[in-house]
Parts: sequence; structure tokens; C-alpha cells
Amino acid sequence: MRKILVLAAVAAGIAGSAQAADITGAGATFPFPIYSKWAEAYKKETGTGLNYQSIGSGGGIRQIKAKTVAFGATDAPLKGEDLTKDGLIQFPTVMGGVVPAVNIAGVEPGKLKLSGEIIAQIYLGDIKKWNDPKIVALNAGVTLPDANINPVYRSDGSGTTFVFTDYLAKASAEWKSKIGANQSVQWPVGIGGKGNEGVSASVKQVANSIGYVEYAYAKQNKLSHALVKNADGNFPAPEEKAFQAAAANANWNEQPGFGISLNNQKGADAWPITSATFILVYAKPEKPEETQAALKFFDWVYKNGDKLASELDYVALPANVKDQVRSAWKGVTDTSGKPIF
Repeated sequence: MRKILVLAAVAAGIAGSAQAADITGAGATFPFPIYSKWAEAYKKETGTGLNYQSIGSGGGIRQIKAKTVAFGATDAPLKGEDLTKDGLIQFPTVMGGVVPAVNIAGVEPGKLKLSGEIIAQIYLGDIKKWNDPKIVALNAGVTLPDANINPVYRSDGSGTTFVFTDYLAKASAEWKSKIGANQSVQWPVGIGGKGNEGVSASVKQVANSIGYVEYAYAKQNKLSHALVKNADGNFPAPEEKAFQAAAANANWNEQPGFGISLNNQKGADAWPITSATFILVYAKPEKPEETQAALKFFDWVYKNGDKLASELDYVALPANVKDQVRSAWKGVTDTSGKPIF
């Protein structure tokens, strides 16, 4: 079910008094929980609301290209040539992890261990039961049922799907050759759910299921999750320090628009399915005042939002990356060529 976050500014005091227009944005469901928290705090402090439609990265890209919102949001970063072609500037806001959420009776959160190769084989339909020997071999002491696995995937165009399939493509040569990495792929098996919300709901309702969701959704919905073998052969818990470890050696200038992948990074404590999430704005917006309001919001986020992000197990950007982003904002100008931030 499509969720829409509407945290609108309300009239205060005398009827007819002026109030700031809401900031409009749409896209990725991955950051929806933290955007909700930031928007609530920002409205309390400034009186300006945020109307953010949590519709998936594909929808966010379509809406910013259609110029119906001040910013689009995507977990799958656009390539440099696409940013240039469409006149867009891209920047990250926060980092987080994607986890395999599971619903297996008697298996507690964090007790099931999986590898990228096994997850790929589950979604390819090659591993069909939870007591498959390959899964059992990784899970000594865990009682796994002789039950069919029910995979759940995103039915909408999704940056979370891009992050997940990009990880599987790095972990499994078969997945890379047969399916690849994209916001939408042709799933060989399973059932679809719309948004992180829909996948979370399906995993919660369907016995013996597995799905992939942003960690905050798993945590908030009290979903059990599996541990995933990382590039160093360890099984870290999905938490802030593990997401930080994945980003520790990242070169944010490696790709235009900061569009790097944090998947399958080296590091003993690194969570293997980690990603930044991104914002898209026009370099020369038709309504510069709307884009300016959006940039003011994200500047406030960079200054004041780290603690709220940590509370939801997201990871704030390093200070030097925030400074690089603010420098990039100088490329956002009004019709006369004057920077609006």
C-alpha cells in the first residue's frame, strides 16, 4: 500500500497569516523512516513542512524529470551521463543497510546465517527448502524446517532492489549473468510487495518467507533477520558500526554525483549490503525558490540530523562528504546564473 508522508506546515496565530510552502519530494522508500523523523523535527523548528511521497526510487526519478516535485529521491544513483543529459545534480543524504528479513517459526533474529551465493540460489529457485544442505551447513545448532521457502521481492521500481541485486551480482556469478542488477528485474520465483512497507508486511504474514528490506523497516516491524557472510568471511550484526565499516574506505569522488556502491566492501565488521541514498535536484530549476527550500532542509539535516539517524540505525555521512556536497550545491543556480544556496 502506498504510503504518503505529509508533514505540512500549519497555520499559526491570526487567520490569513502567511506561512511557508511545504517542500515537495518523492521517491525511495529506503530512507522513509528517517525522512519522517527529520521532517517532523524540521517543522517544529522552522514551521516549514515536508510533503514526501514514499513511492520507490523509480517513481522519484520519474517525478523529478516531470518537474512535479522540488526533489526526487533514489537509492540507485544515476550515472554521470544521465545527470548531465537531464540537467540534474545528485547528492547523498544518509547511509543504511539492507537485510534479509525472514519468517521461520522458532528461528530467532540474527540466528540464521546465509551467504550471498545461497541468497542468490534461493531467489533463482535453485534452493527450495529451509533445510537444504547448503543452508544447514552454515547453521549448526539451528533447527530448520522441512518447508518450502517463500521468497518476497519488490514489485515496484526500487532502489532497494538495485542495492540488493547489485550485491547478489557481486556475490554470485550466476546471478550476474542470468539476472543482473537493476531497479526492476525478472524474478524467477517469489511474490511481489510494493515498497519496503509491502515487503515487510508480506514477510510478516507469510510463513517460511524471506524478503529484503531496509534495516529500519525490519527493526520497526519486529521482523526476524538473517546474518550475511561478508567479504572477509565474517557474519557481523546489521547495526550502525557495521554500516560505518562498509563505508570506511569509500571514495565518494569515484563516480559523478557521489554515486558509489558500498556493497560487499572489505572489512572484518562490514555489513555486506550497505548503501547510501540520494537526492536529485535540477541544476537550473524552473522554480528556484522551491529548490532553495529543499537545499535548506538538507543543510539542516547535515547539521542537526545525525543523532536521529543513529537512533534508527542509519549512518550519517562523514563531515568531509557533507562539505563536498555543499560545494556541489553551488552549481544550482537561478535563471540569471546566481547560486541559490
